[in-house]
Amino acid sequence: MIPELLPDHEAAFSPDYASARAKIATLAGDRPAAAIAYANPNVGPTGEPLATETYWFGPRDARDVLVLVSATHGVEGFCGSAAAADWLLTGGPDRIGPSTAALIVHAINPHGFAWLRRTTEEGVDLNRNCIDFDAPLPKNAGYDELATAFVPRSLDAETLAQADARITAYRSLQGAVGLEQARSSGQYTHPEGLFYGGTAPAWSIRTLHALAADHGLAGRRNVAVIDYHTGLGPFGYGEPICGHRPGESGQARCRDWYGPSLGEPLLGRSSSLPIAGLTQYAWAAAVGAERLTFIALEFGTYPPEEGTIALRADHWLHAYGKPDWSSAETQRIKAGLRRFYHPDTRDWRQMVLCRSRIVIDQALAGMARTSD
Repeated sequence: MIPELLPDHEAAFSPDYASARAKIATLAGDRPAAAIAYANPNVGPTGEPLATETYWFGPRDARDVLVLVSATHGVEGFCGSAAAADWLLTGGPDRIGPSTAALIVHAINPHGFAWLRRTTEEGVDLNRNCIDFDAPLPKNAGYDELATAFVPRSLDAETLAQADARITAYRSLQGAVGLEQARSSGQYTHPEGLFYGGTAPAWSIRTLHALAADHGLAGRRNVAVIDYHTGLGPFGYGEPICGHRPGESGQARCRDWYGPSLGEPLLGRSSSLPIAGLTQYAWAAAVGAERLTFIALEFGTYPPEEGTIALRADHWLHAYGKPDWSSAETQRIKAGLRRFYHPDTRDWRQMVLCRSRIVIDQALAGMARTSD
């Protein structure tokens, strides 16, 4: 790709949630056929209002709908917001077909985006929150065993050394995959902890159902959701990850649309492990499994060890520290988490936007083939 055709990353990316929100609203202008804001009951770190906002482009009765979702994991929202901005900057609304619409869902987890947290205001990881809470909650004995090592009560050198020794001992017995399953597959017993799934649907999941109903997504022929994420895989590479179960129609469509680059955790072919409670399941419930084709577009950043350190510090801050936005300690911890999930380098930004354009084109082409 010659330099002149590289994406304008400076125009697409924003420095914070409030700027990203304003940028999408400005770029959308008066073009959307519908724009709805879902106000979050909380405020950001400087008192700014929070909301999930949706912008509909194209005919309201479109048979096929492309959905671009940002900030499922809060701090990862820089990526998805920029991808939506790039789509608007490059004339995306003008390139969709006459029977196709596009829906931008900006900041489904606005609290996490604004506060630079992976979790919601409830401390919940949305990709662990979409389970049947009327049934017994999933158990994670490995997390229970290591909970105070994953998020210790202090970050002093001695406490961290003891915590890391426990984690190393667990890895020697259970292996690297066993440790990662204990750490990140989801847990429902430690609200202060990593990858906590909650005890009820979070505000963001309730909002997801509301926006799907408000935009009539259940009545479409195809709903193609691209949910933007960061933090897993090689630096700058965007892996389309399919959570559809083997044999489901969504799996077949994902394979057809996205080709050999598709990751499938349930088959052991992905940078991600299988996870219970994915937001994909909420989209399937709201839209209908047979019409949903869902991928998480996951962009790699830095080595996972760096993410482990940054995530541990952030959870410690909100569980046991003093999250004062003006303090040096808070800013240091937030900067570490932001750096891991949003590298903010020129090459990373350009790789994100290039890959996003490719995957959006694949989704639109796939819907066109499916509708024929």
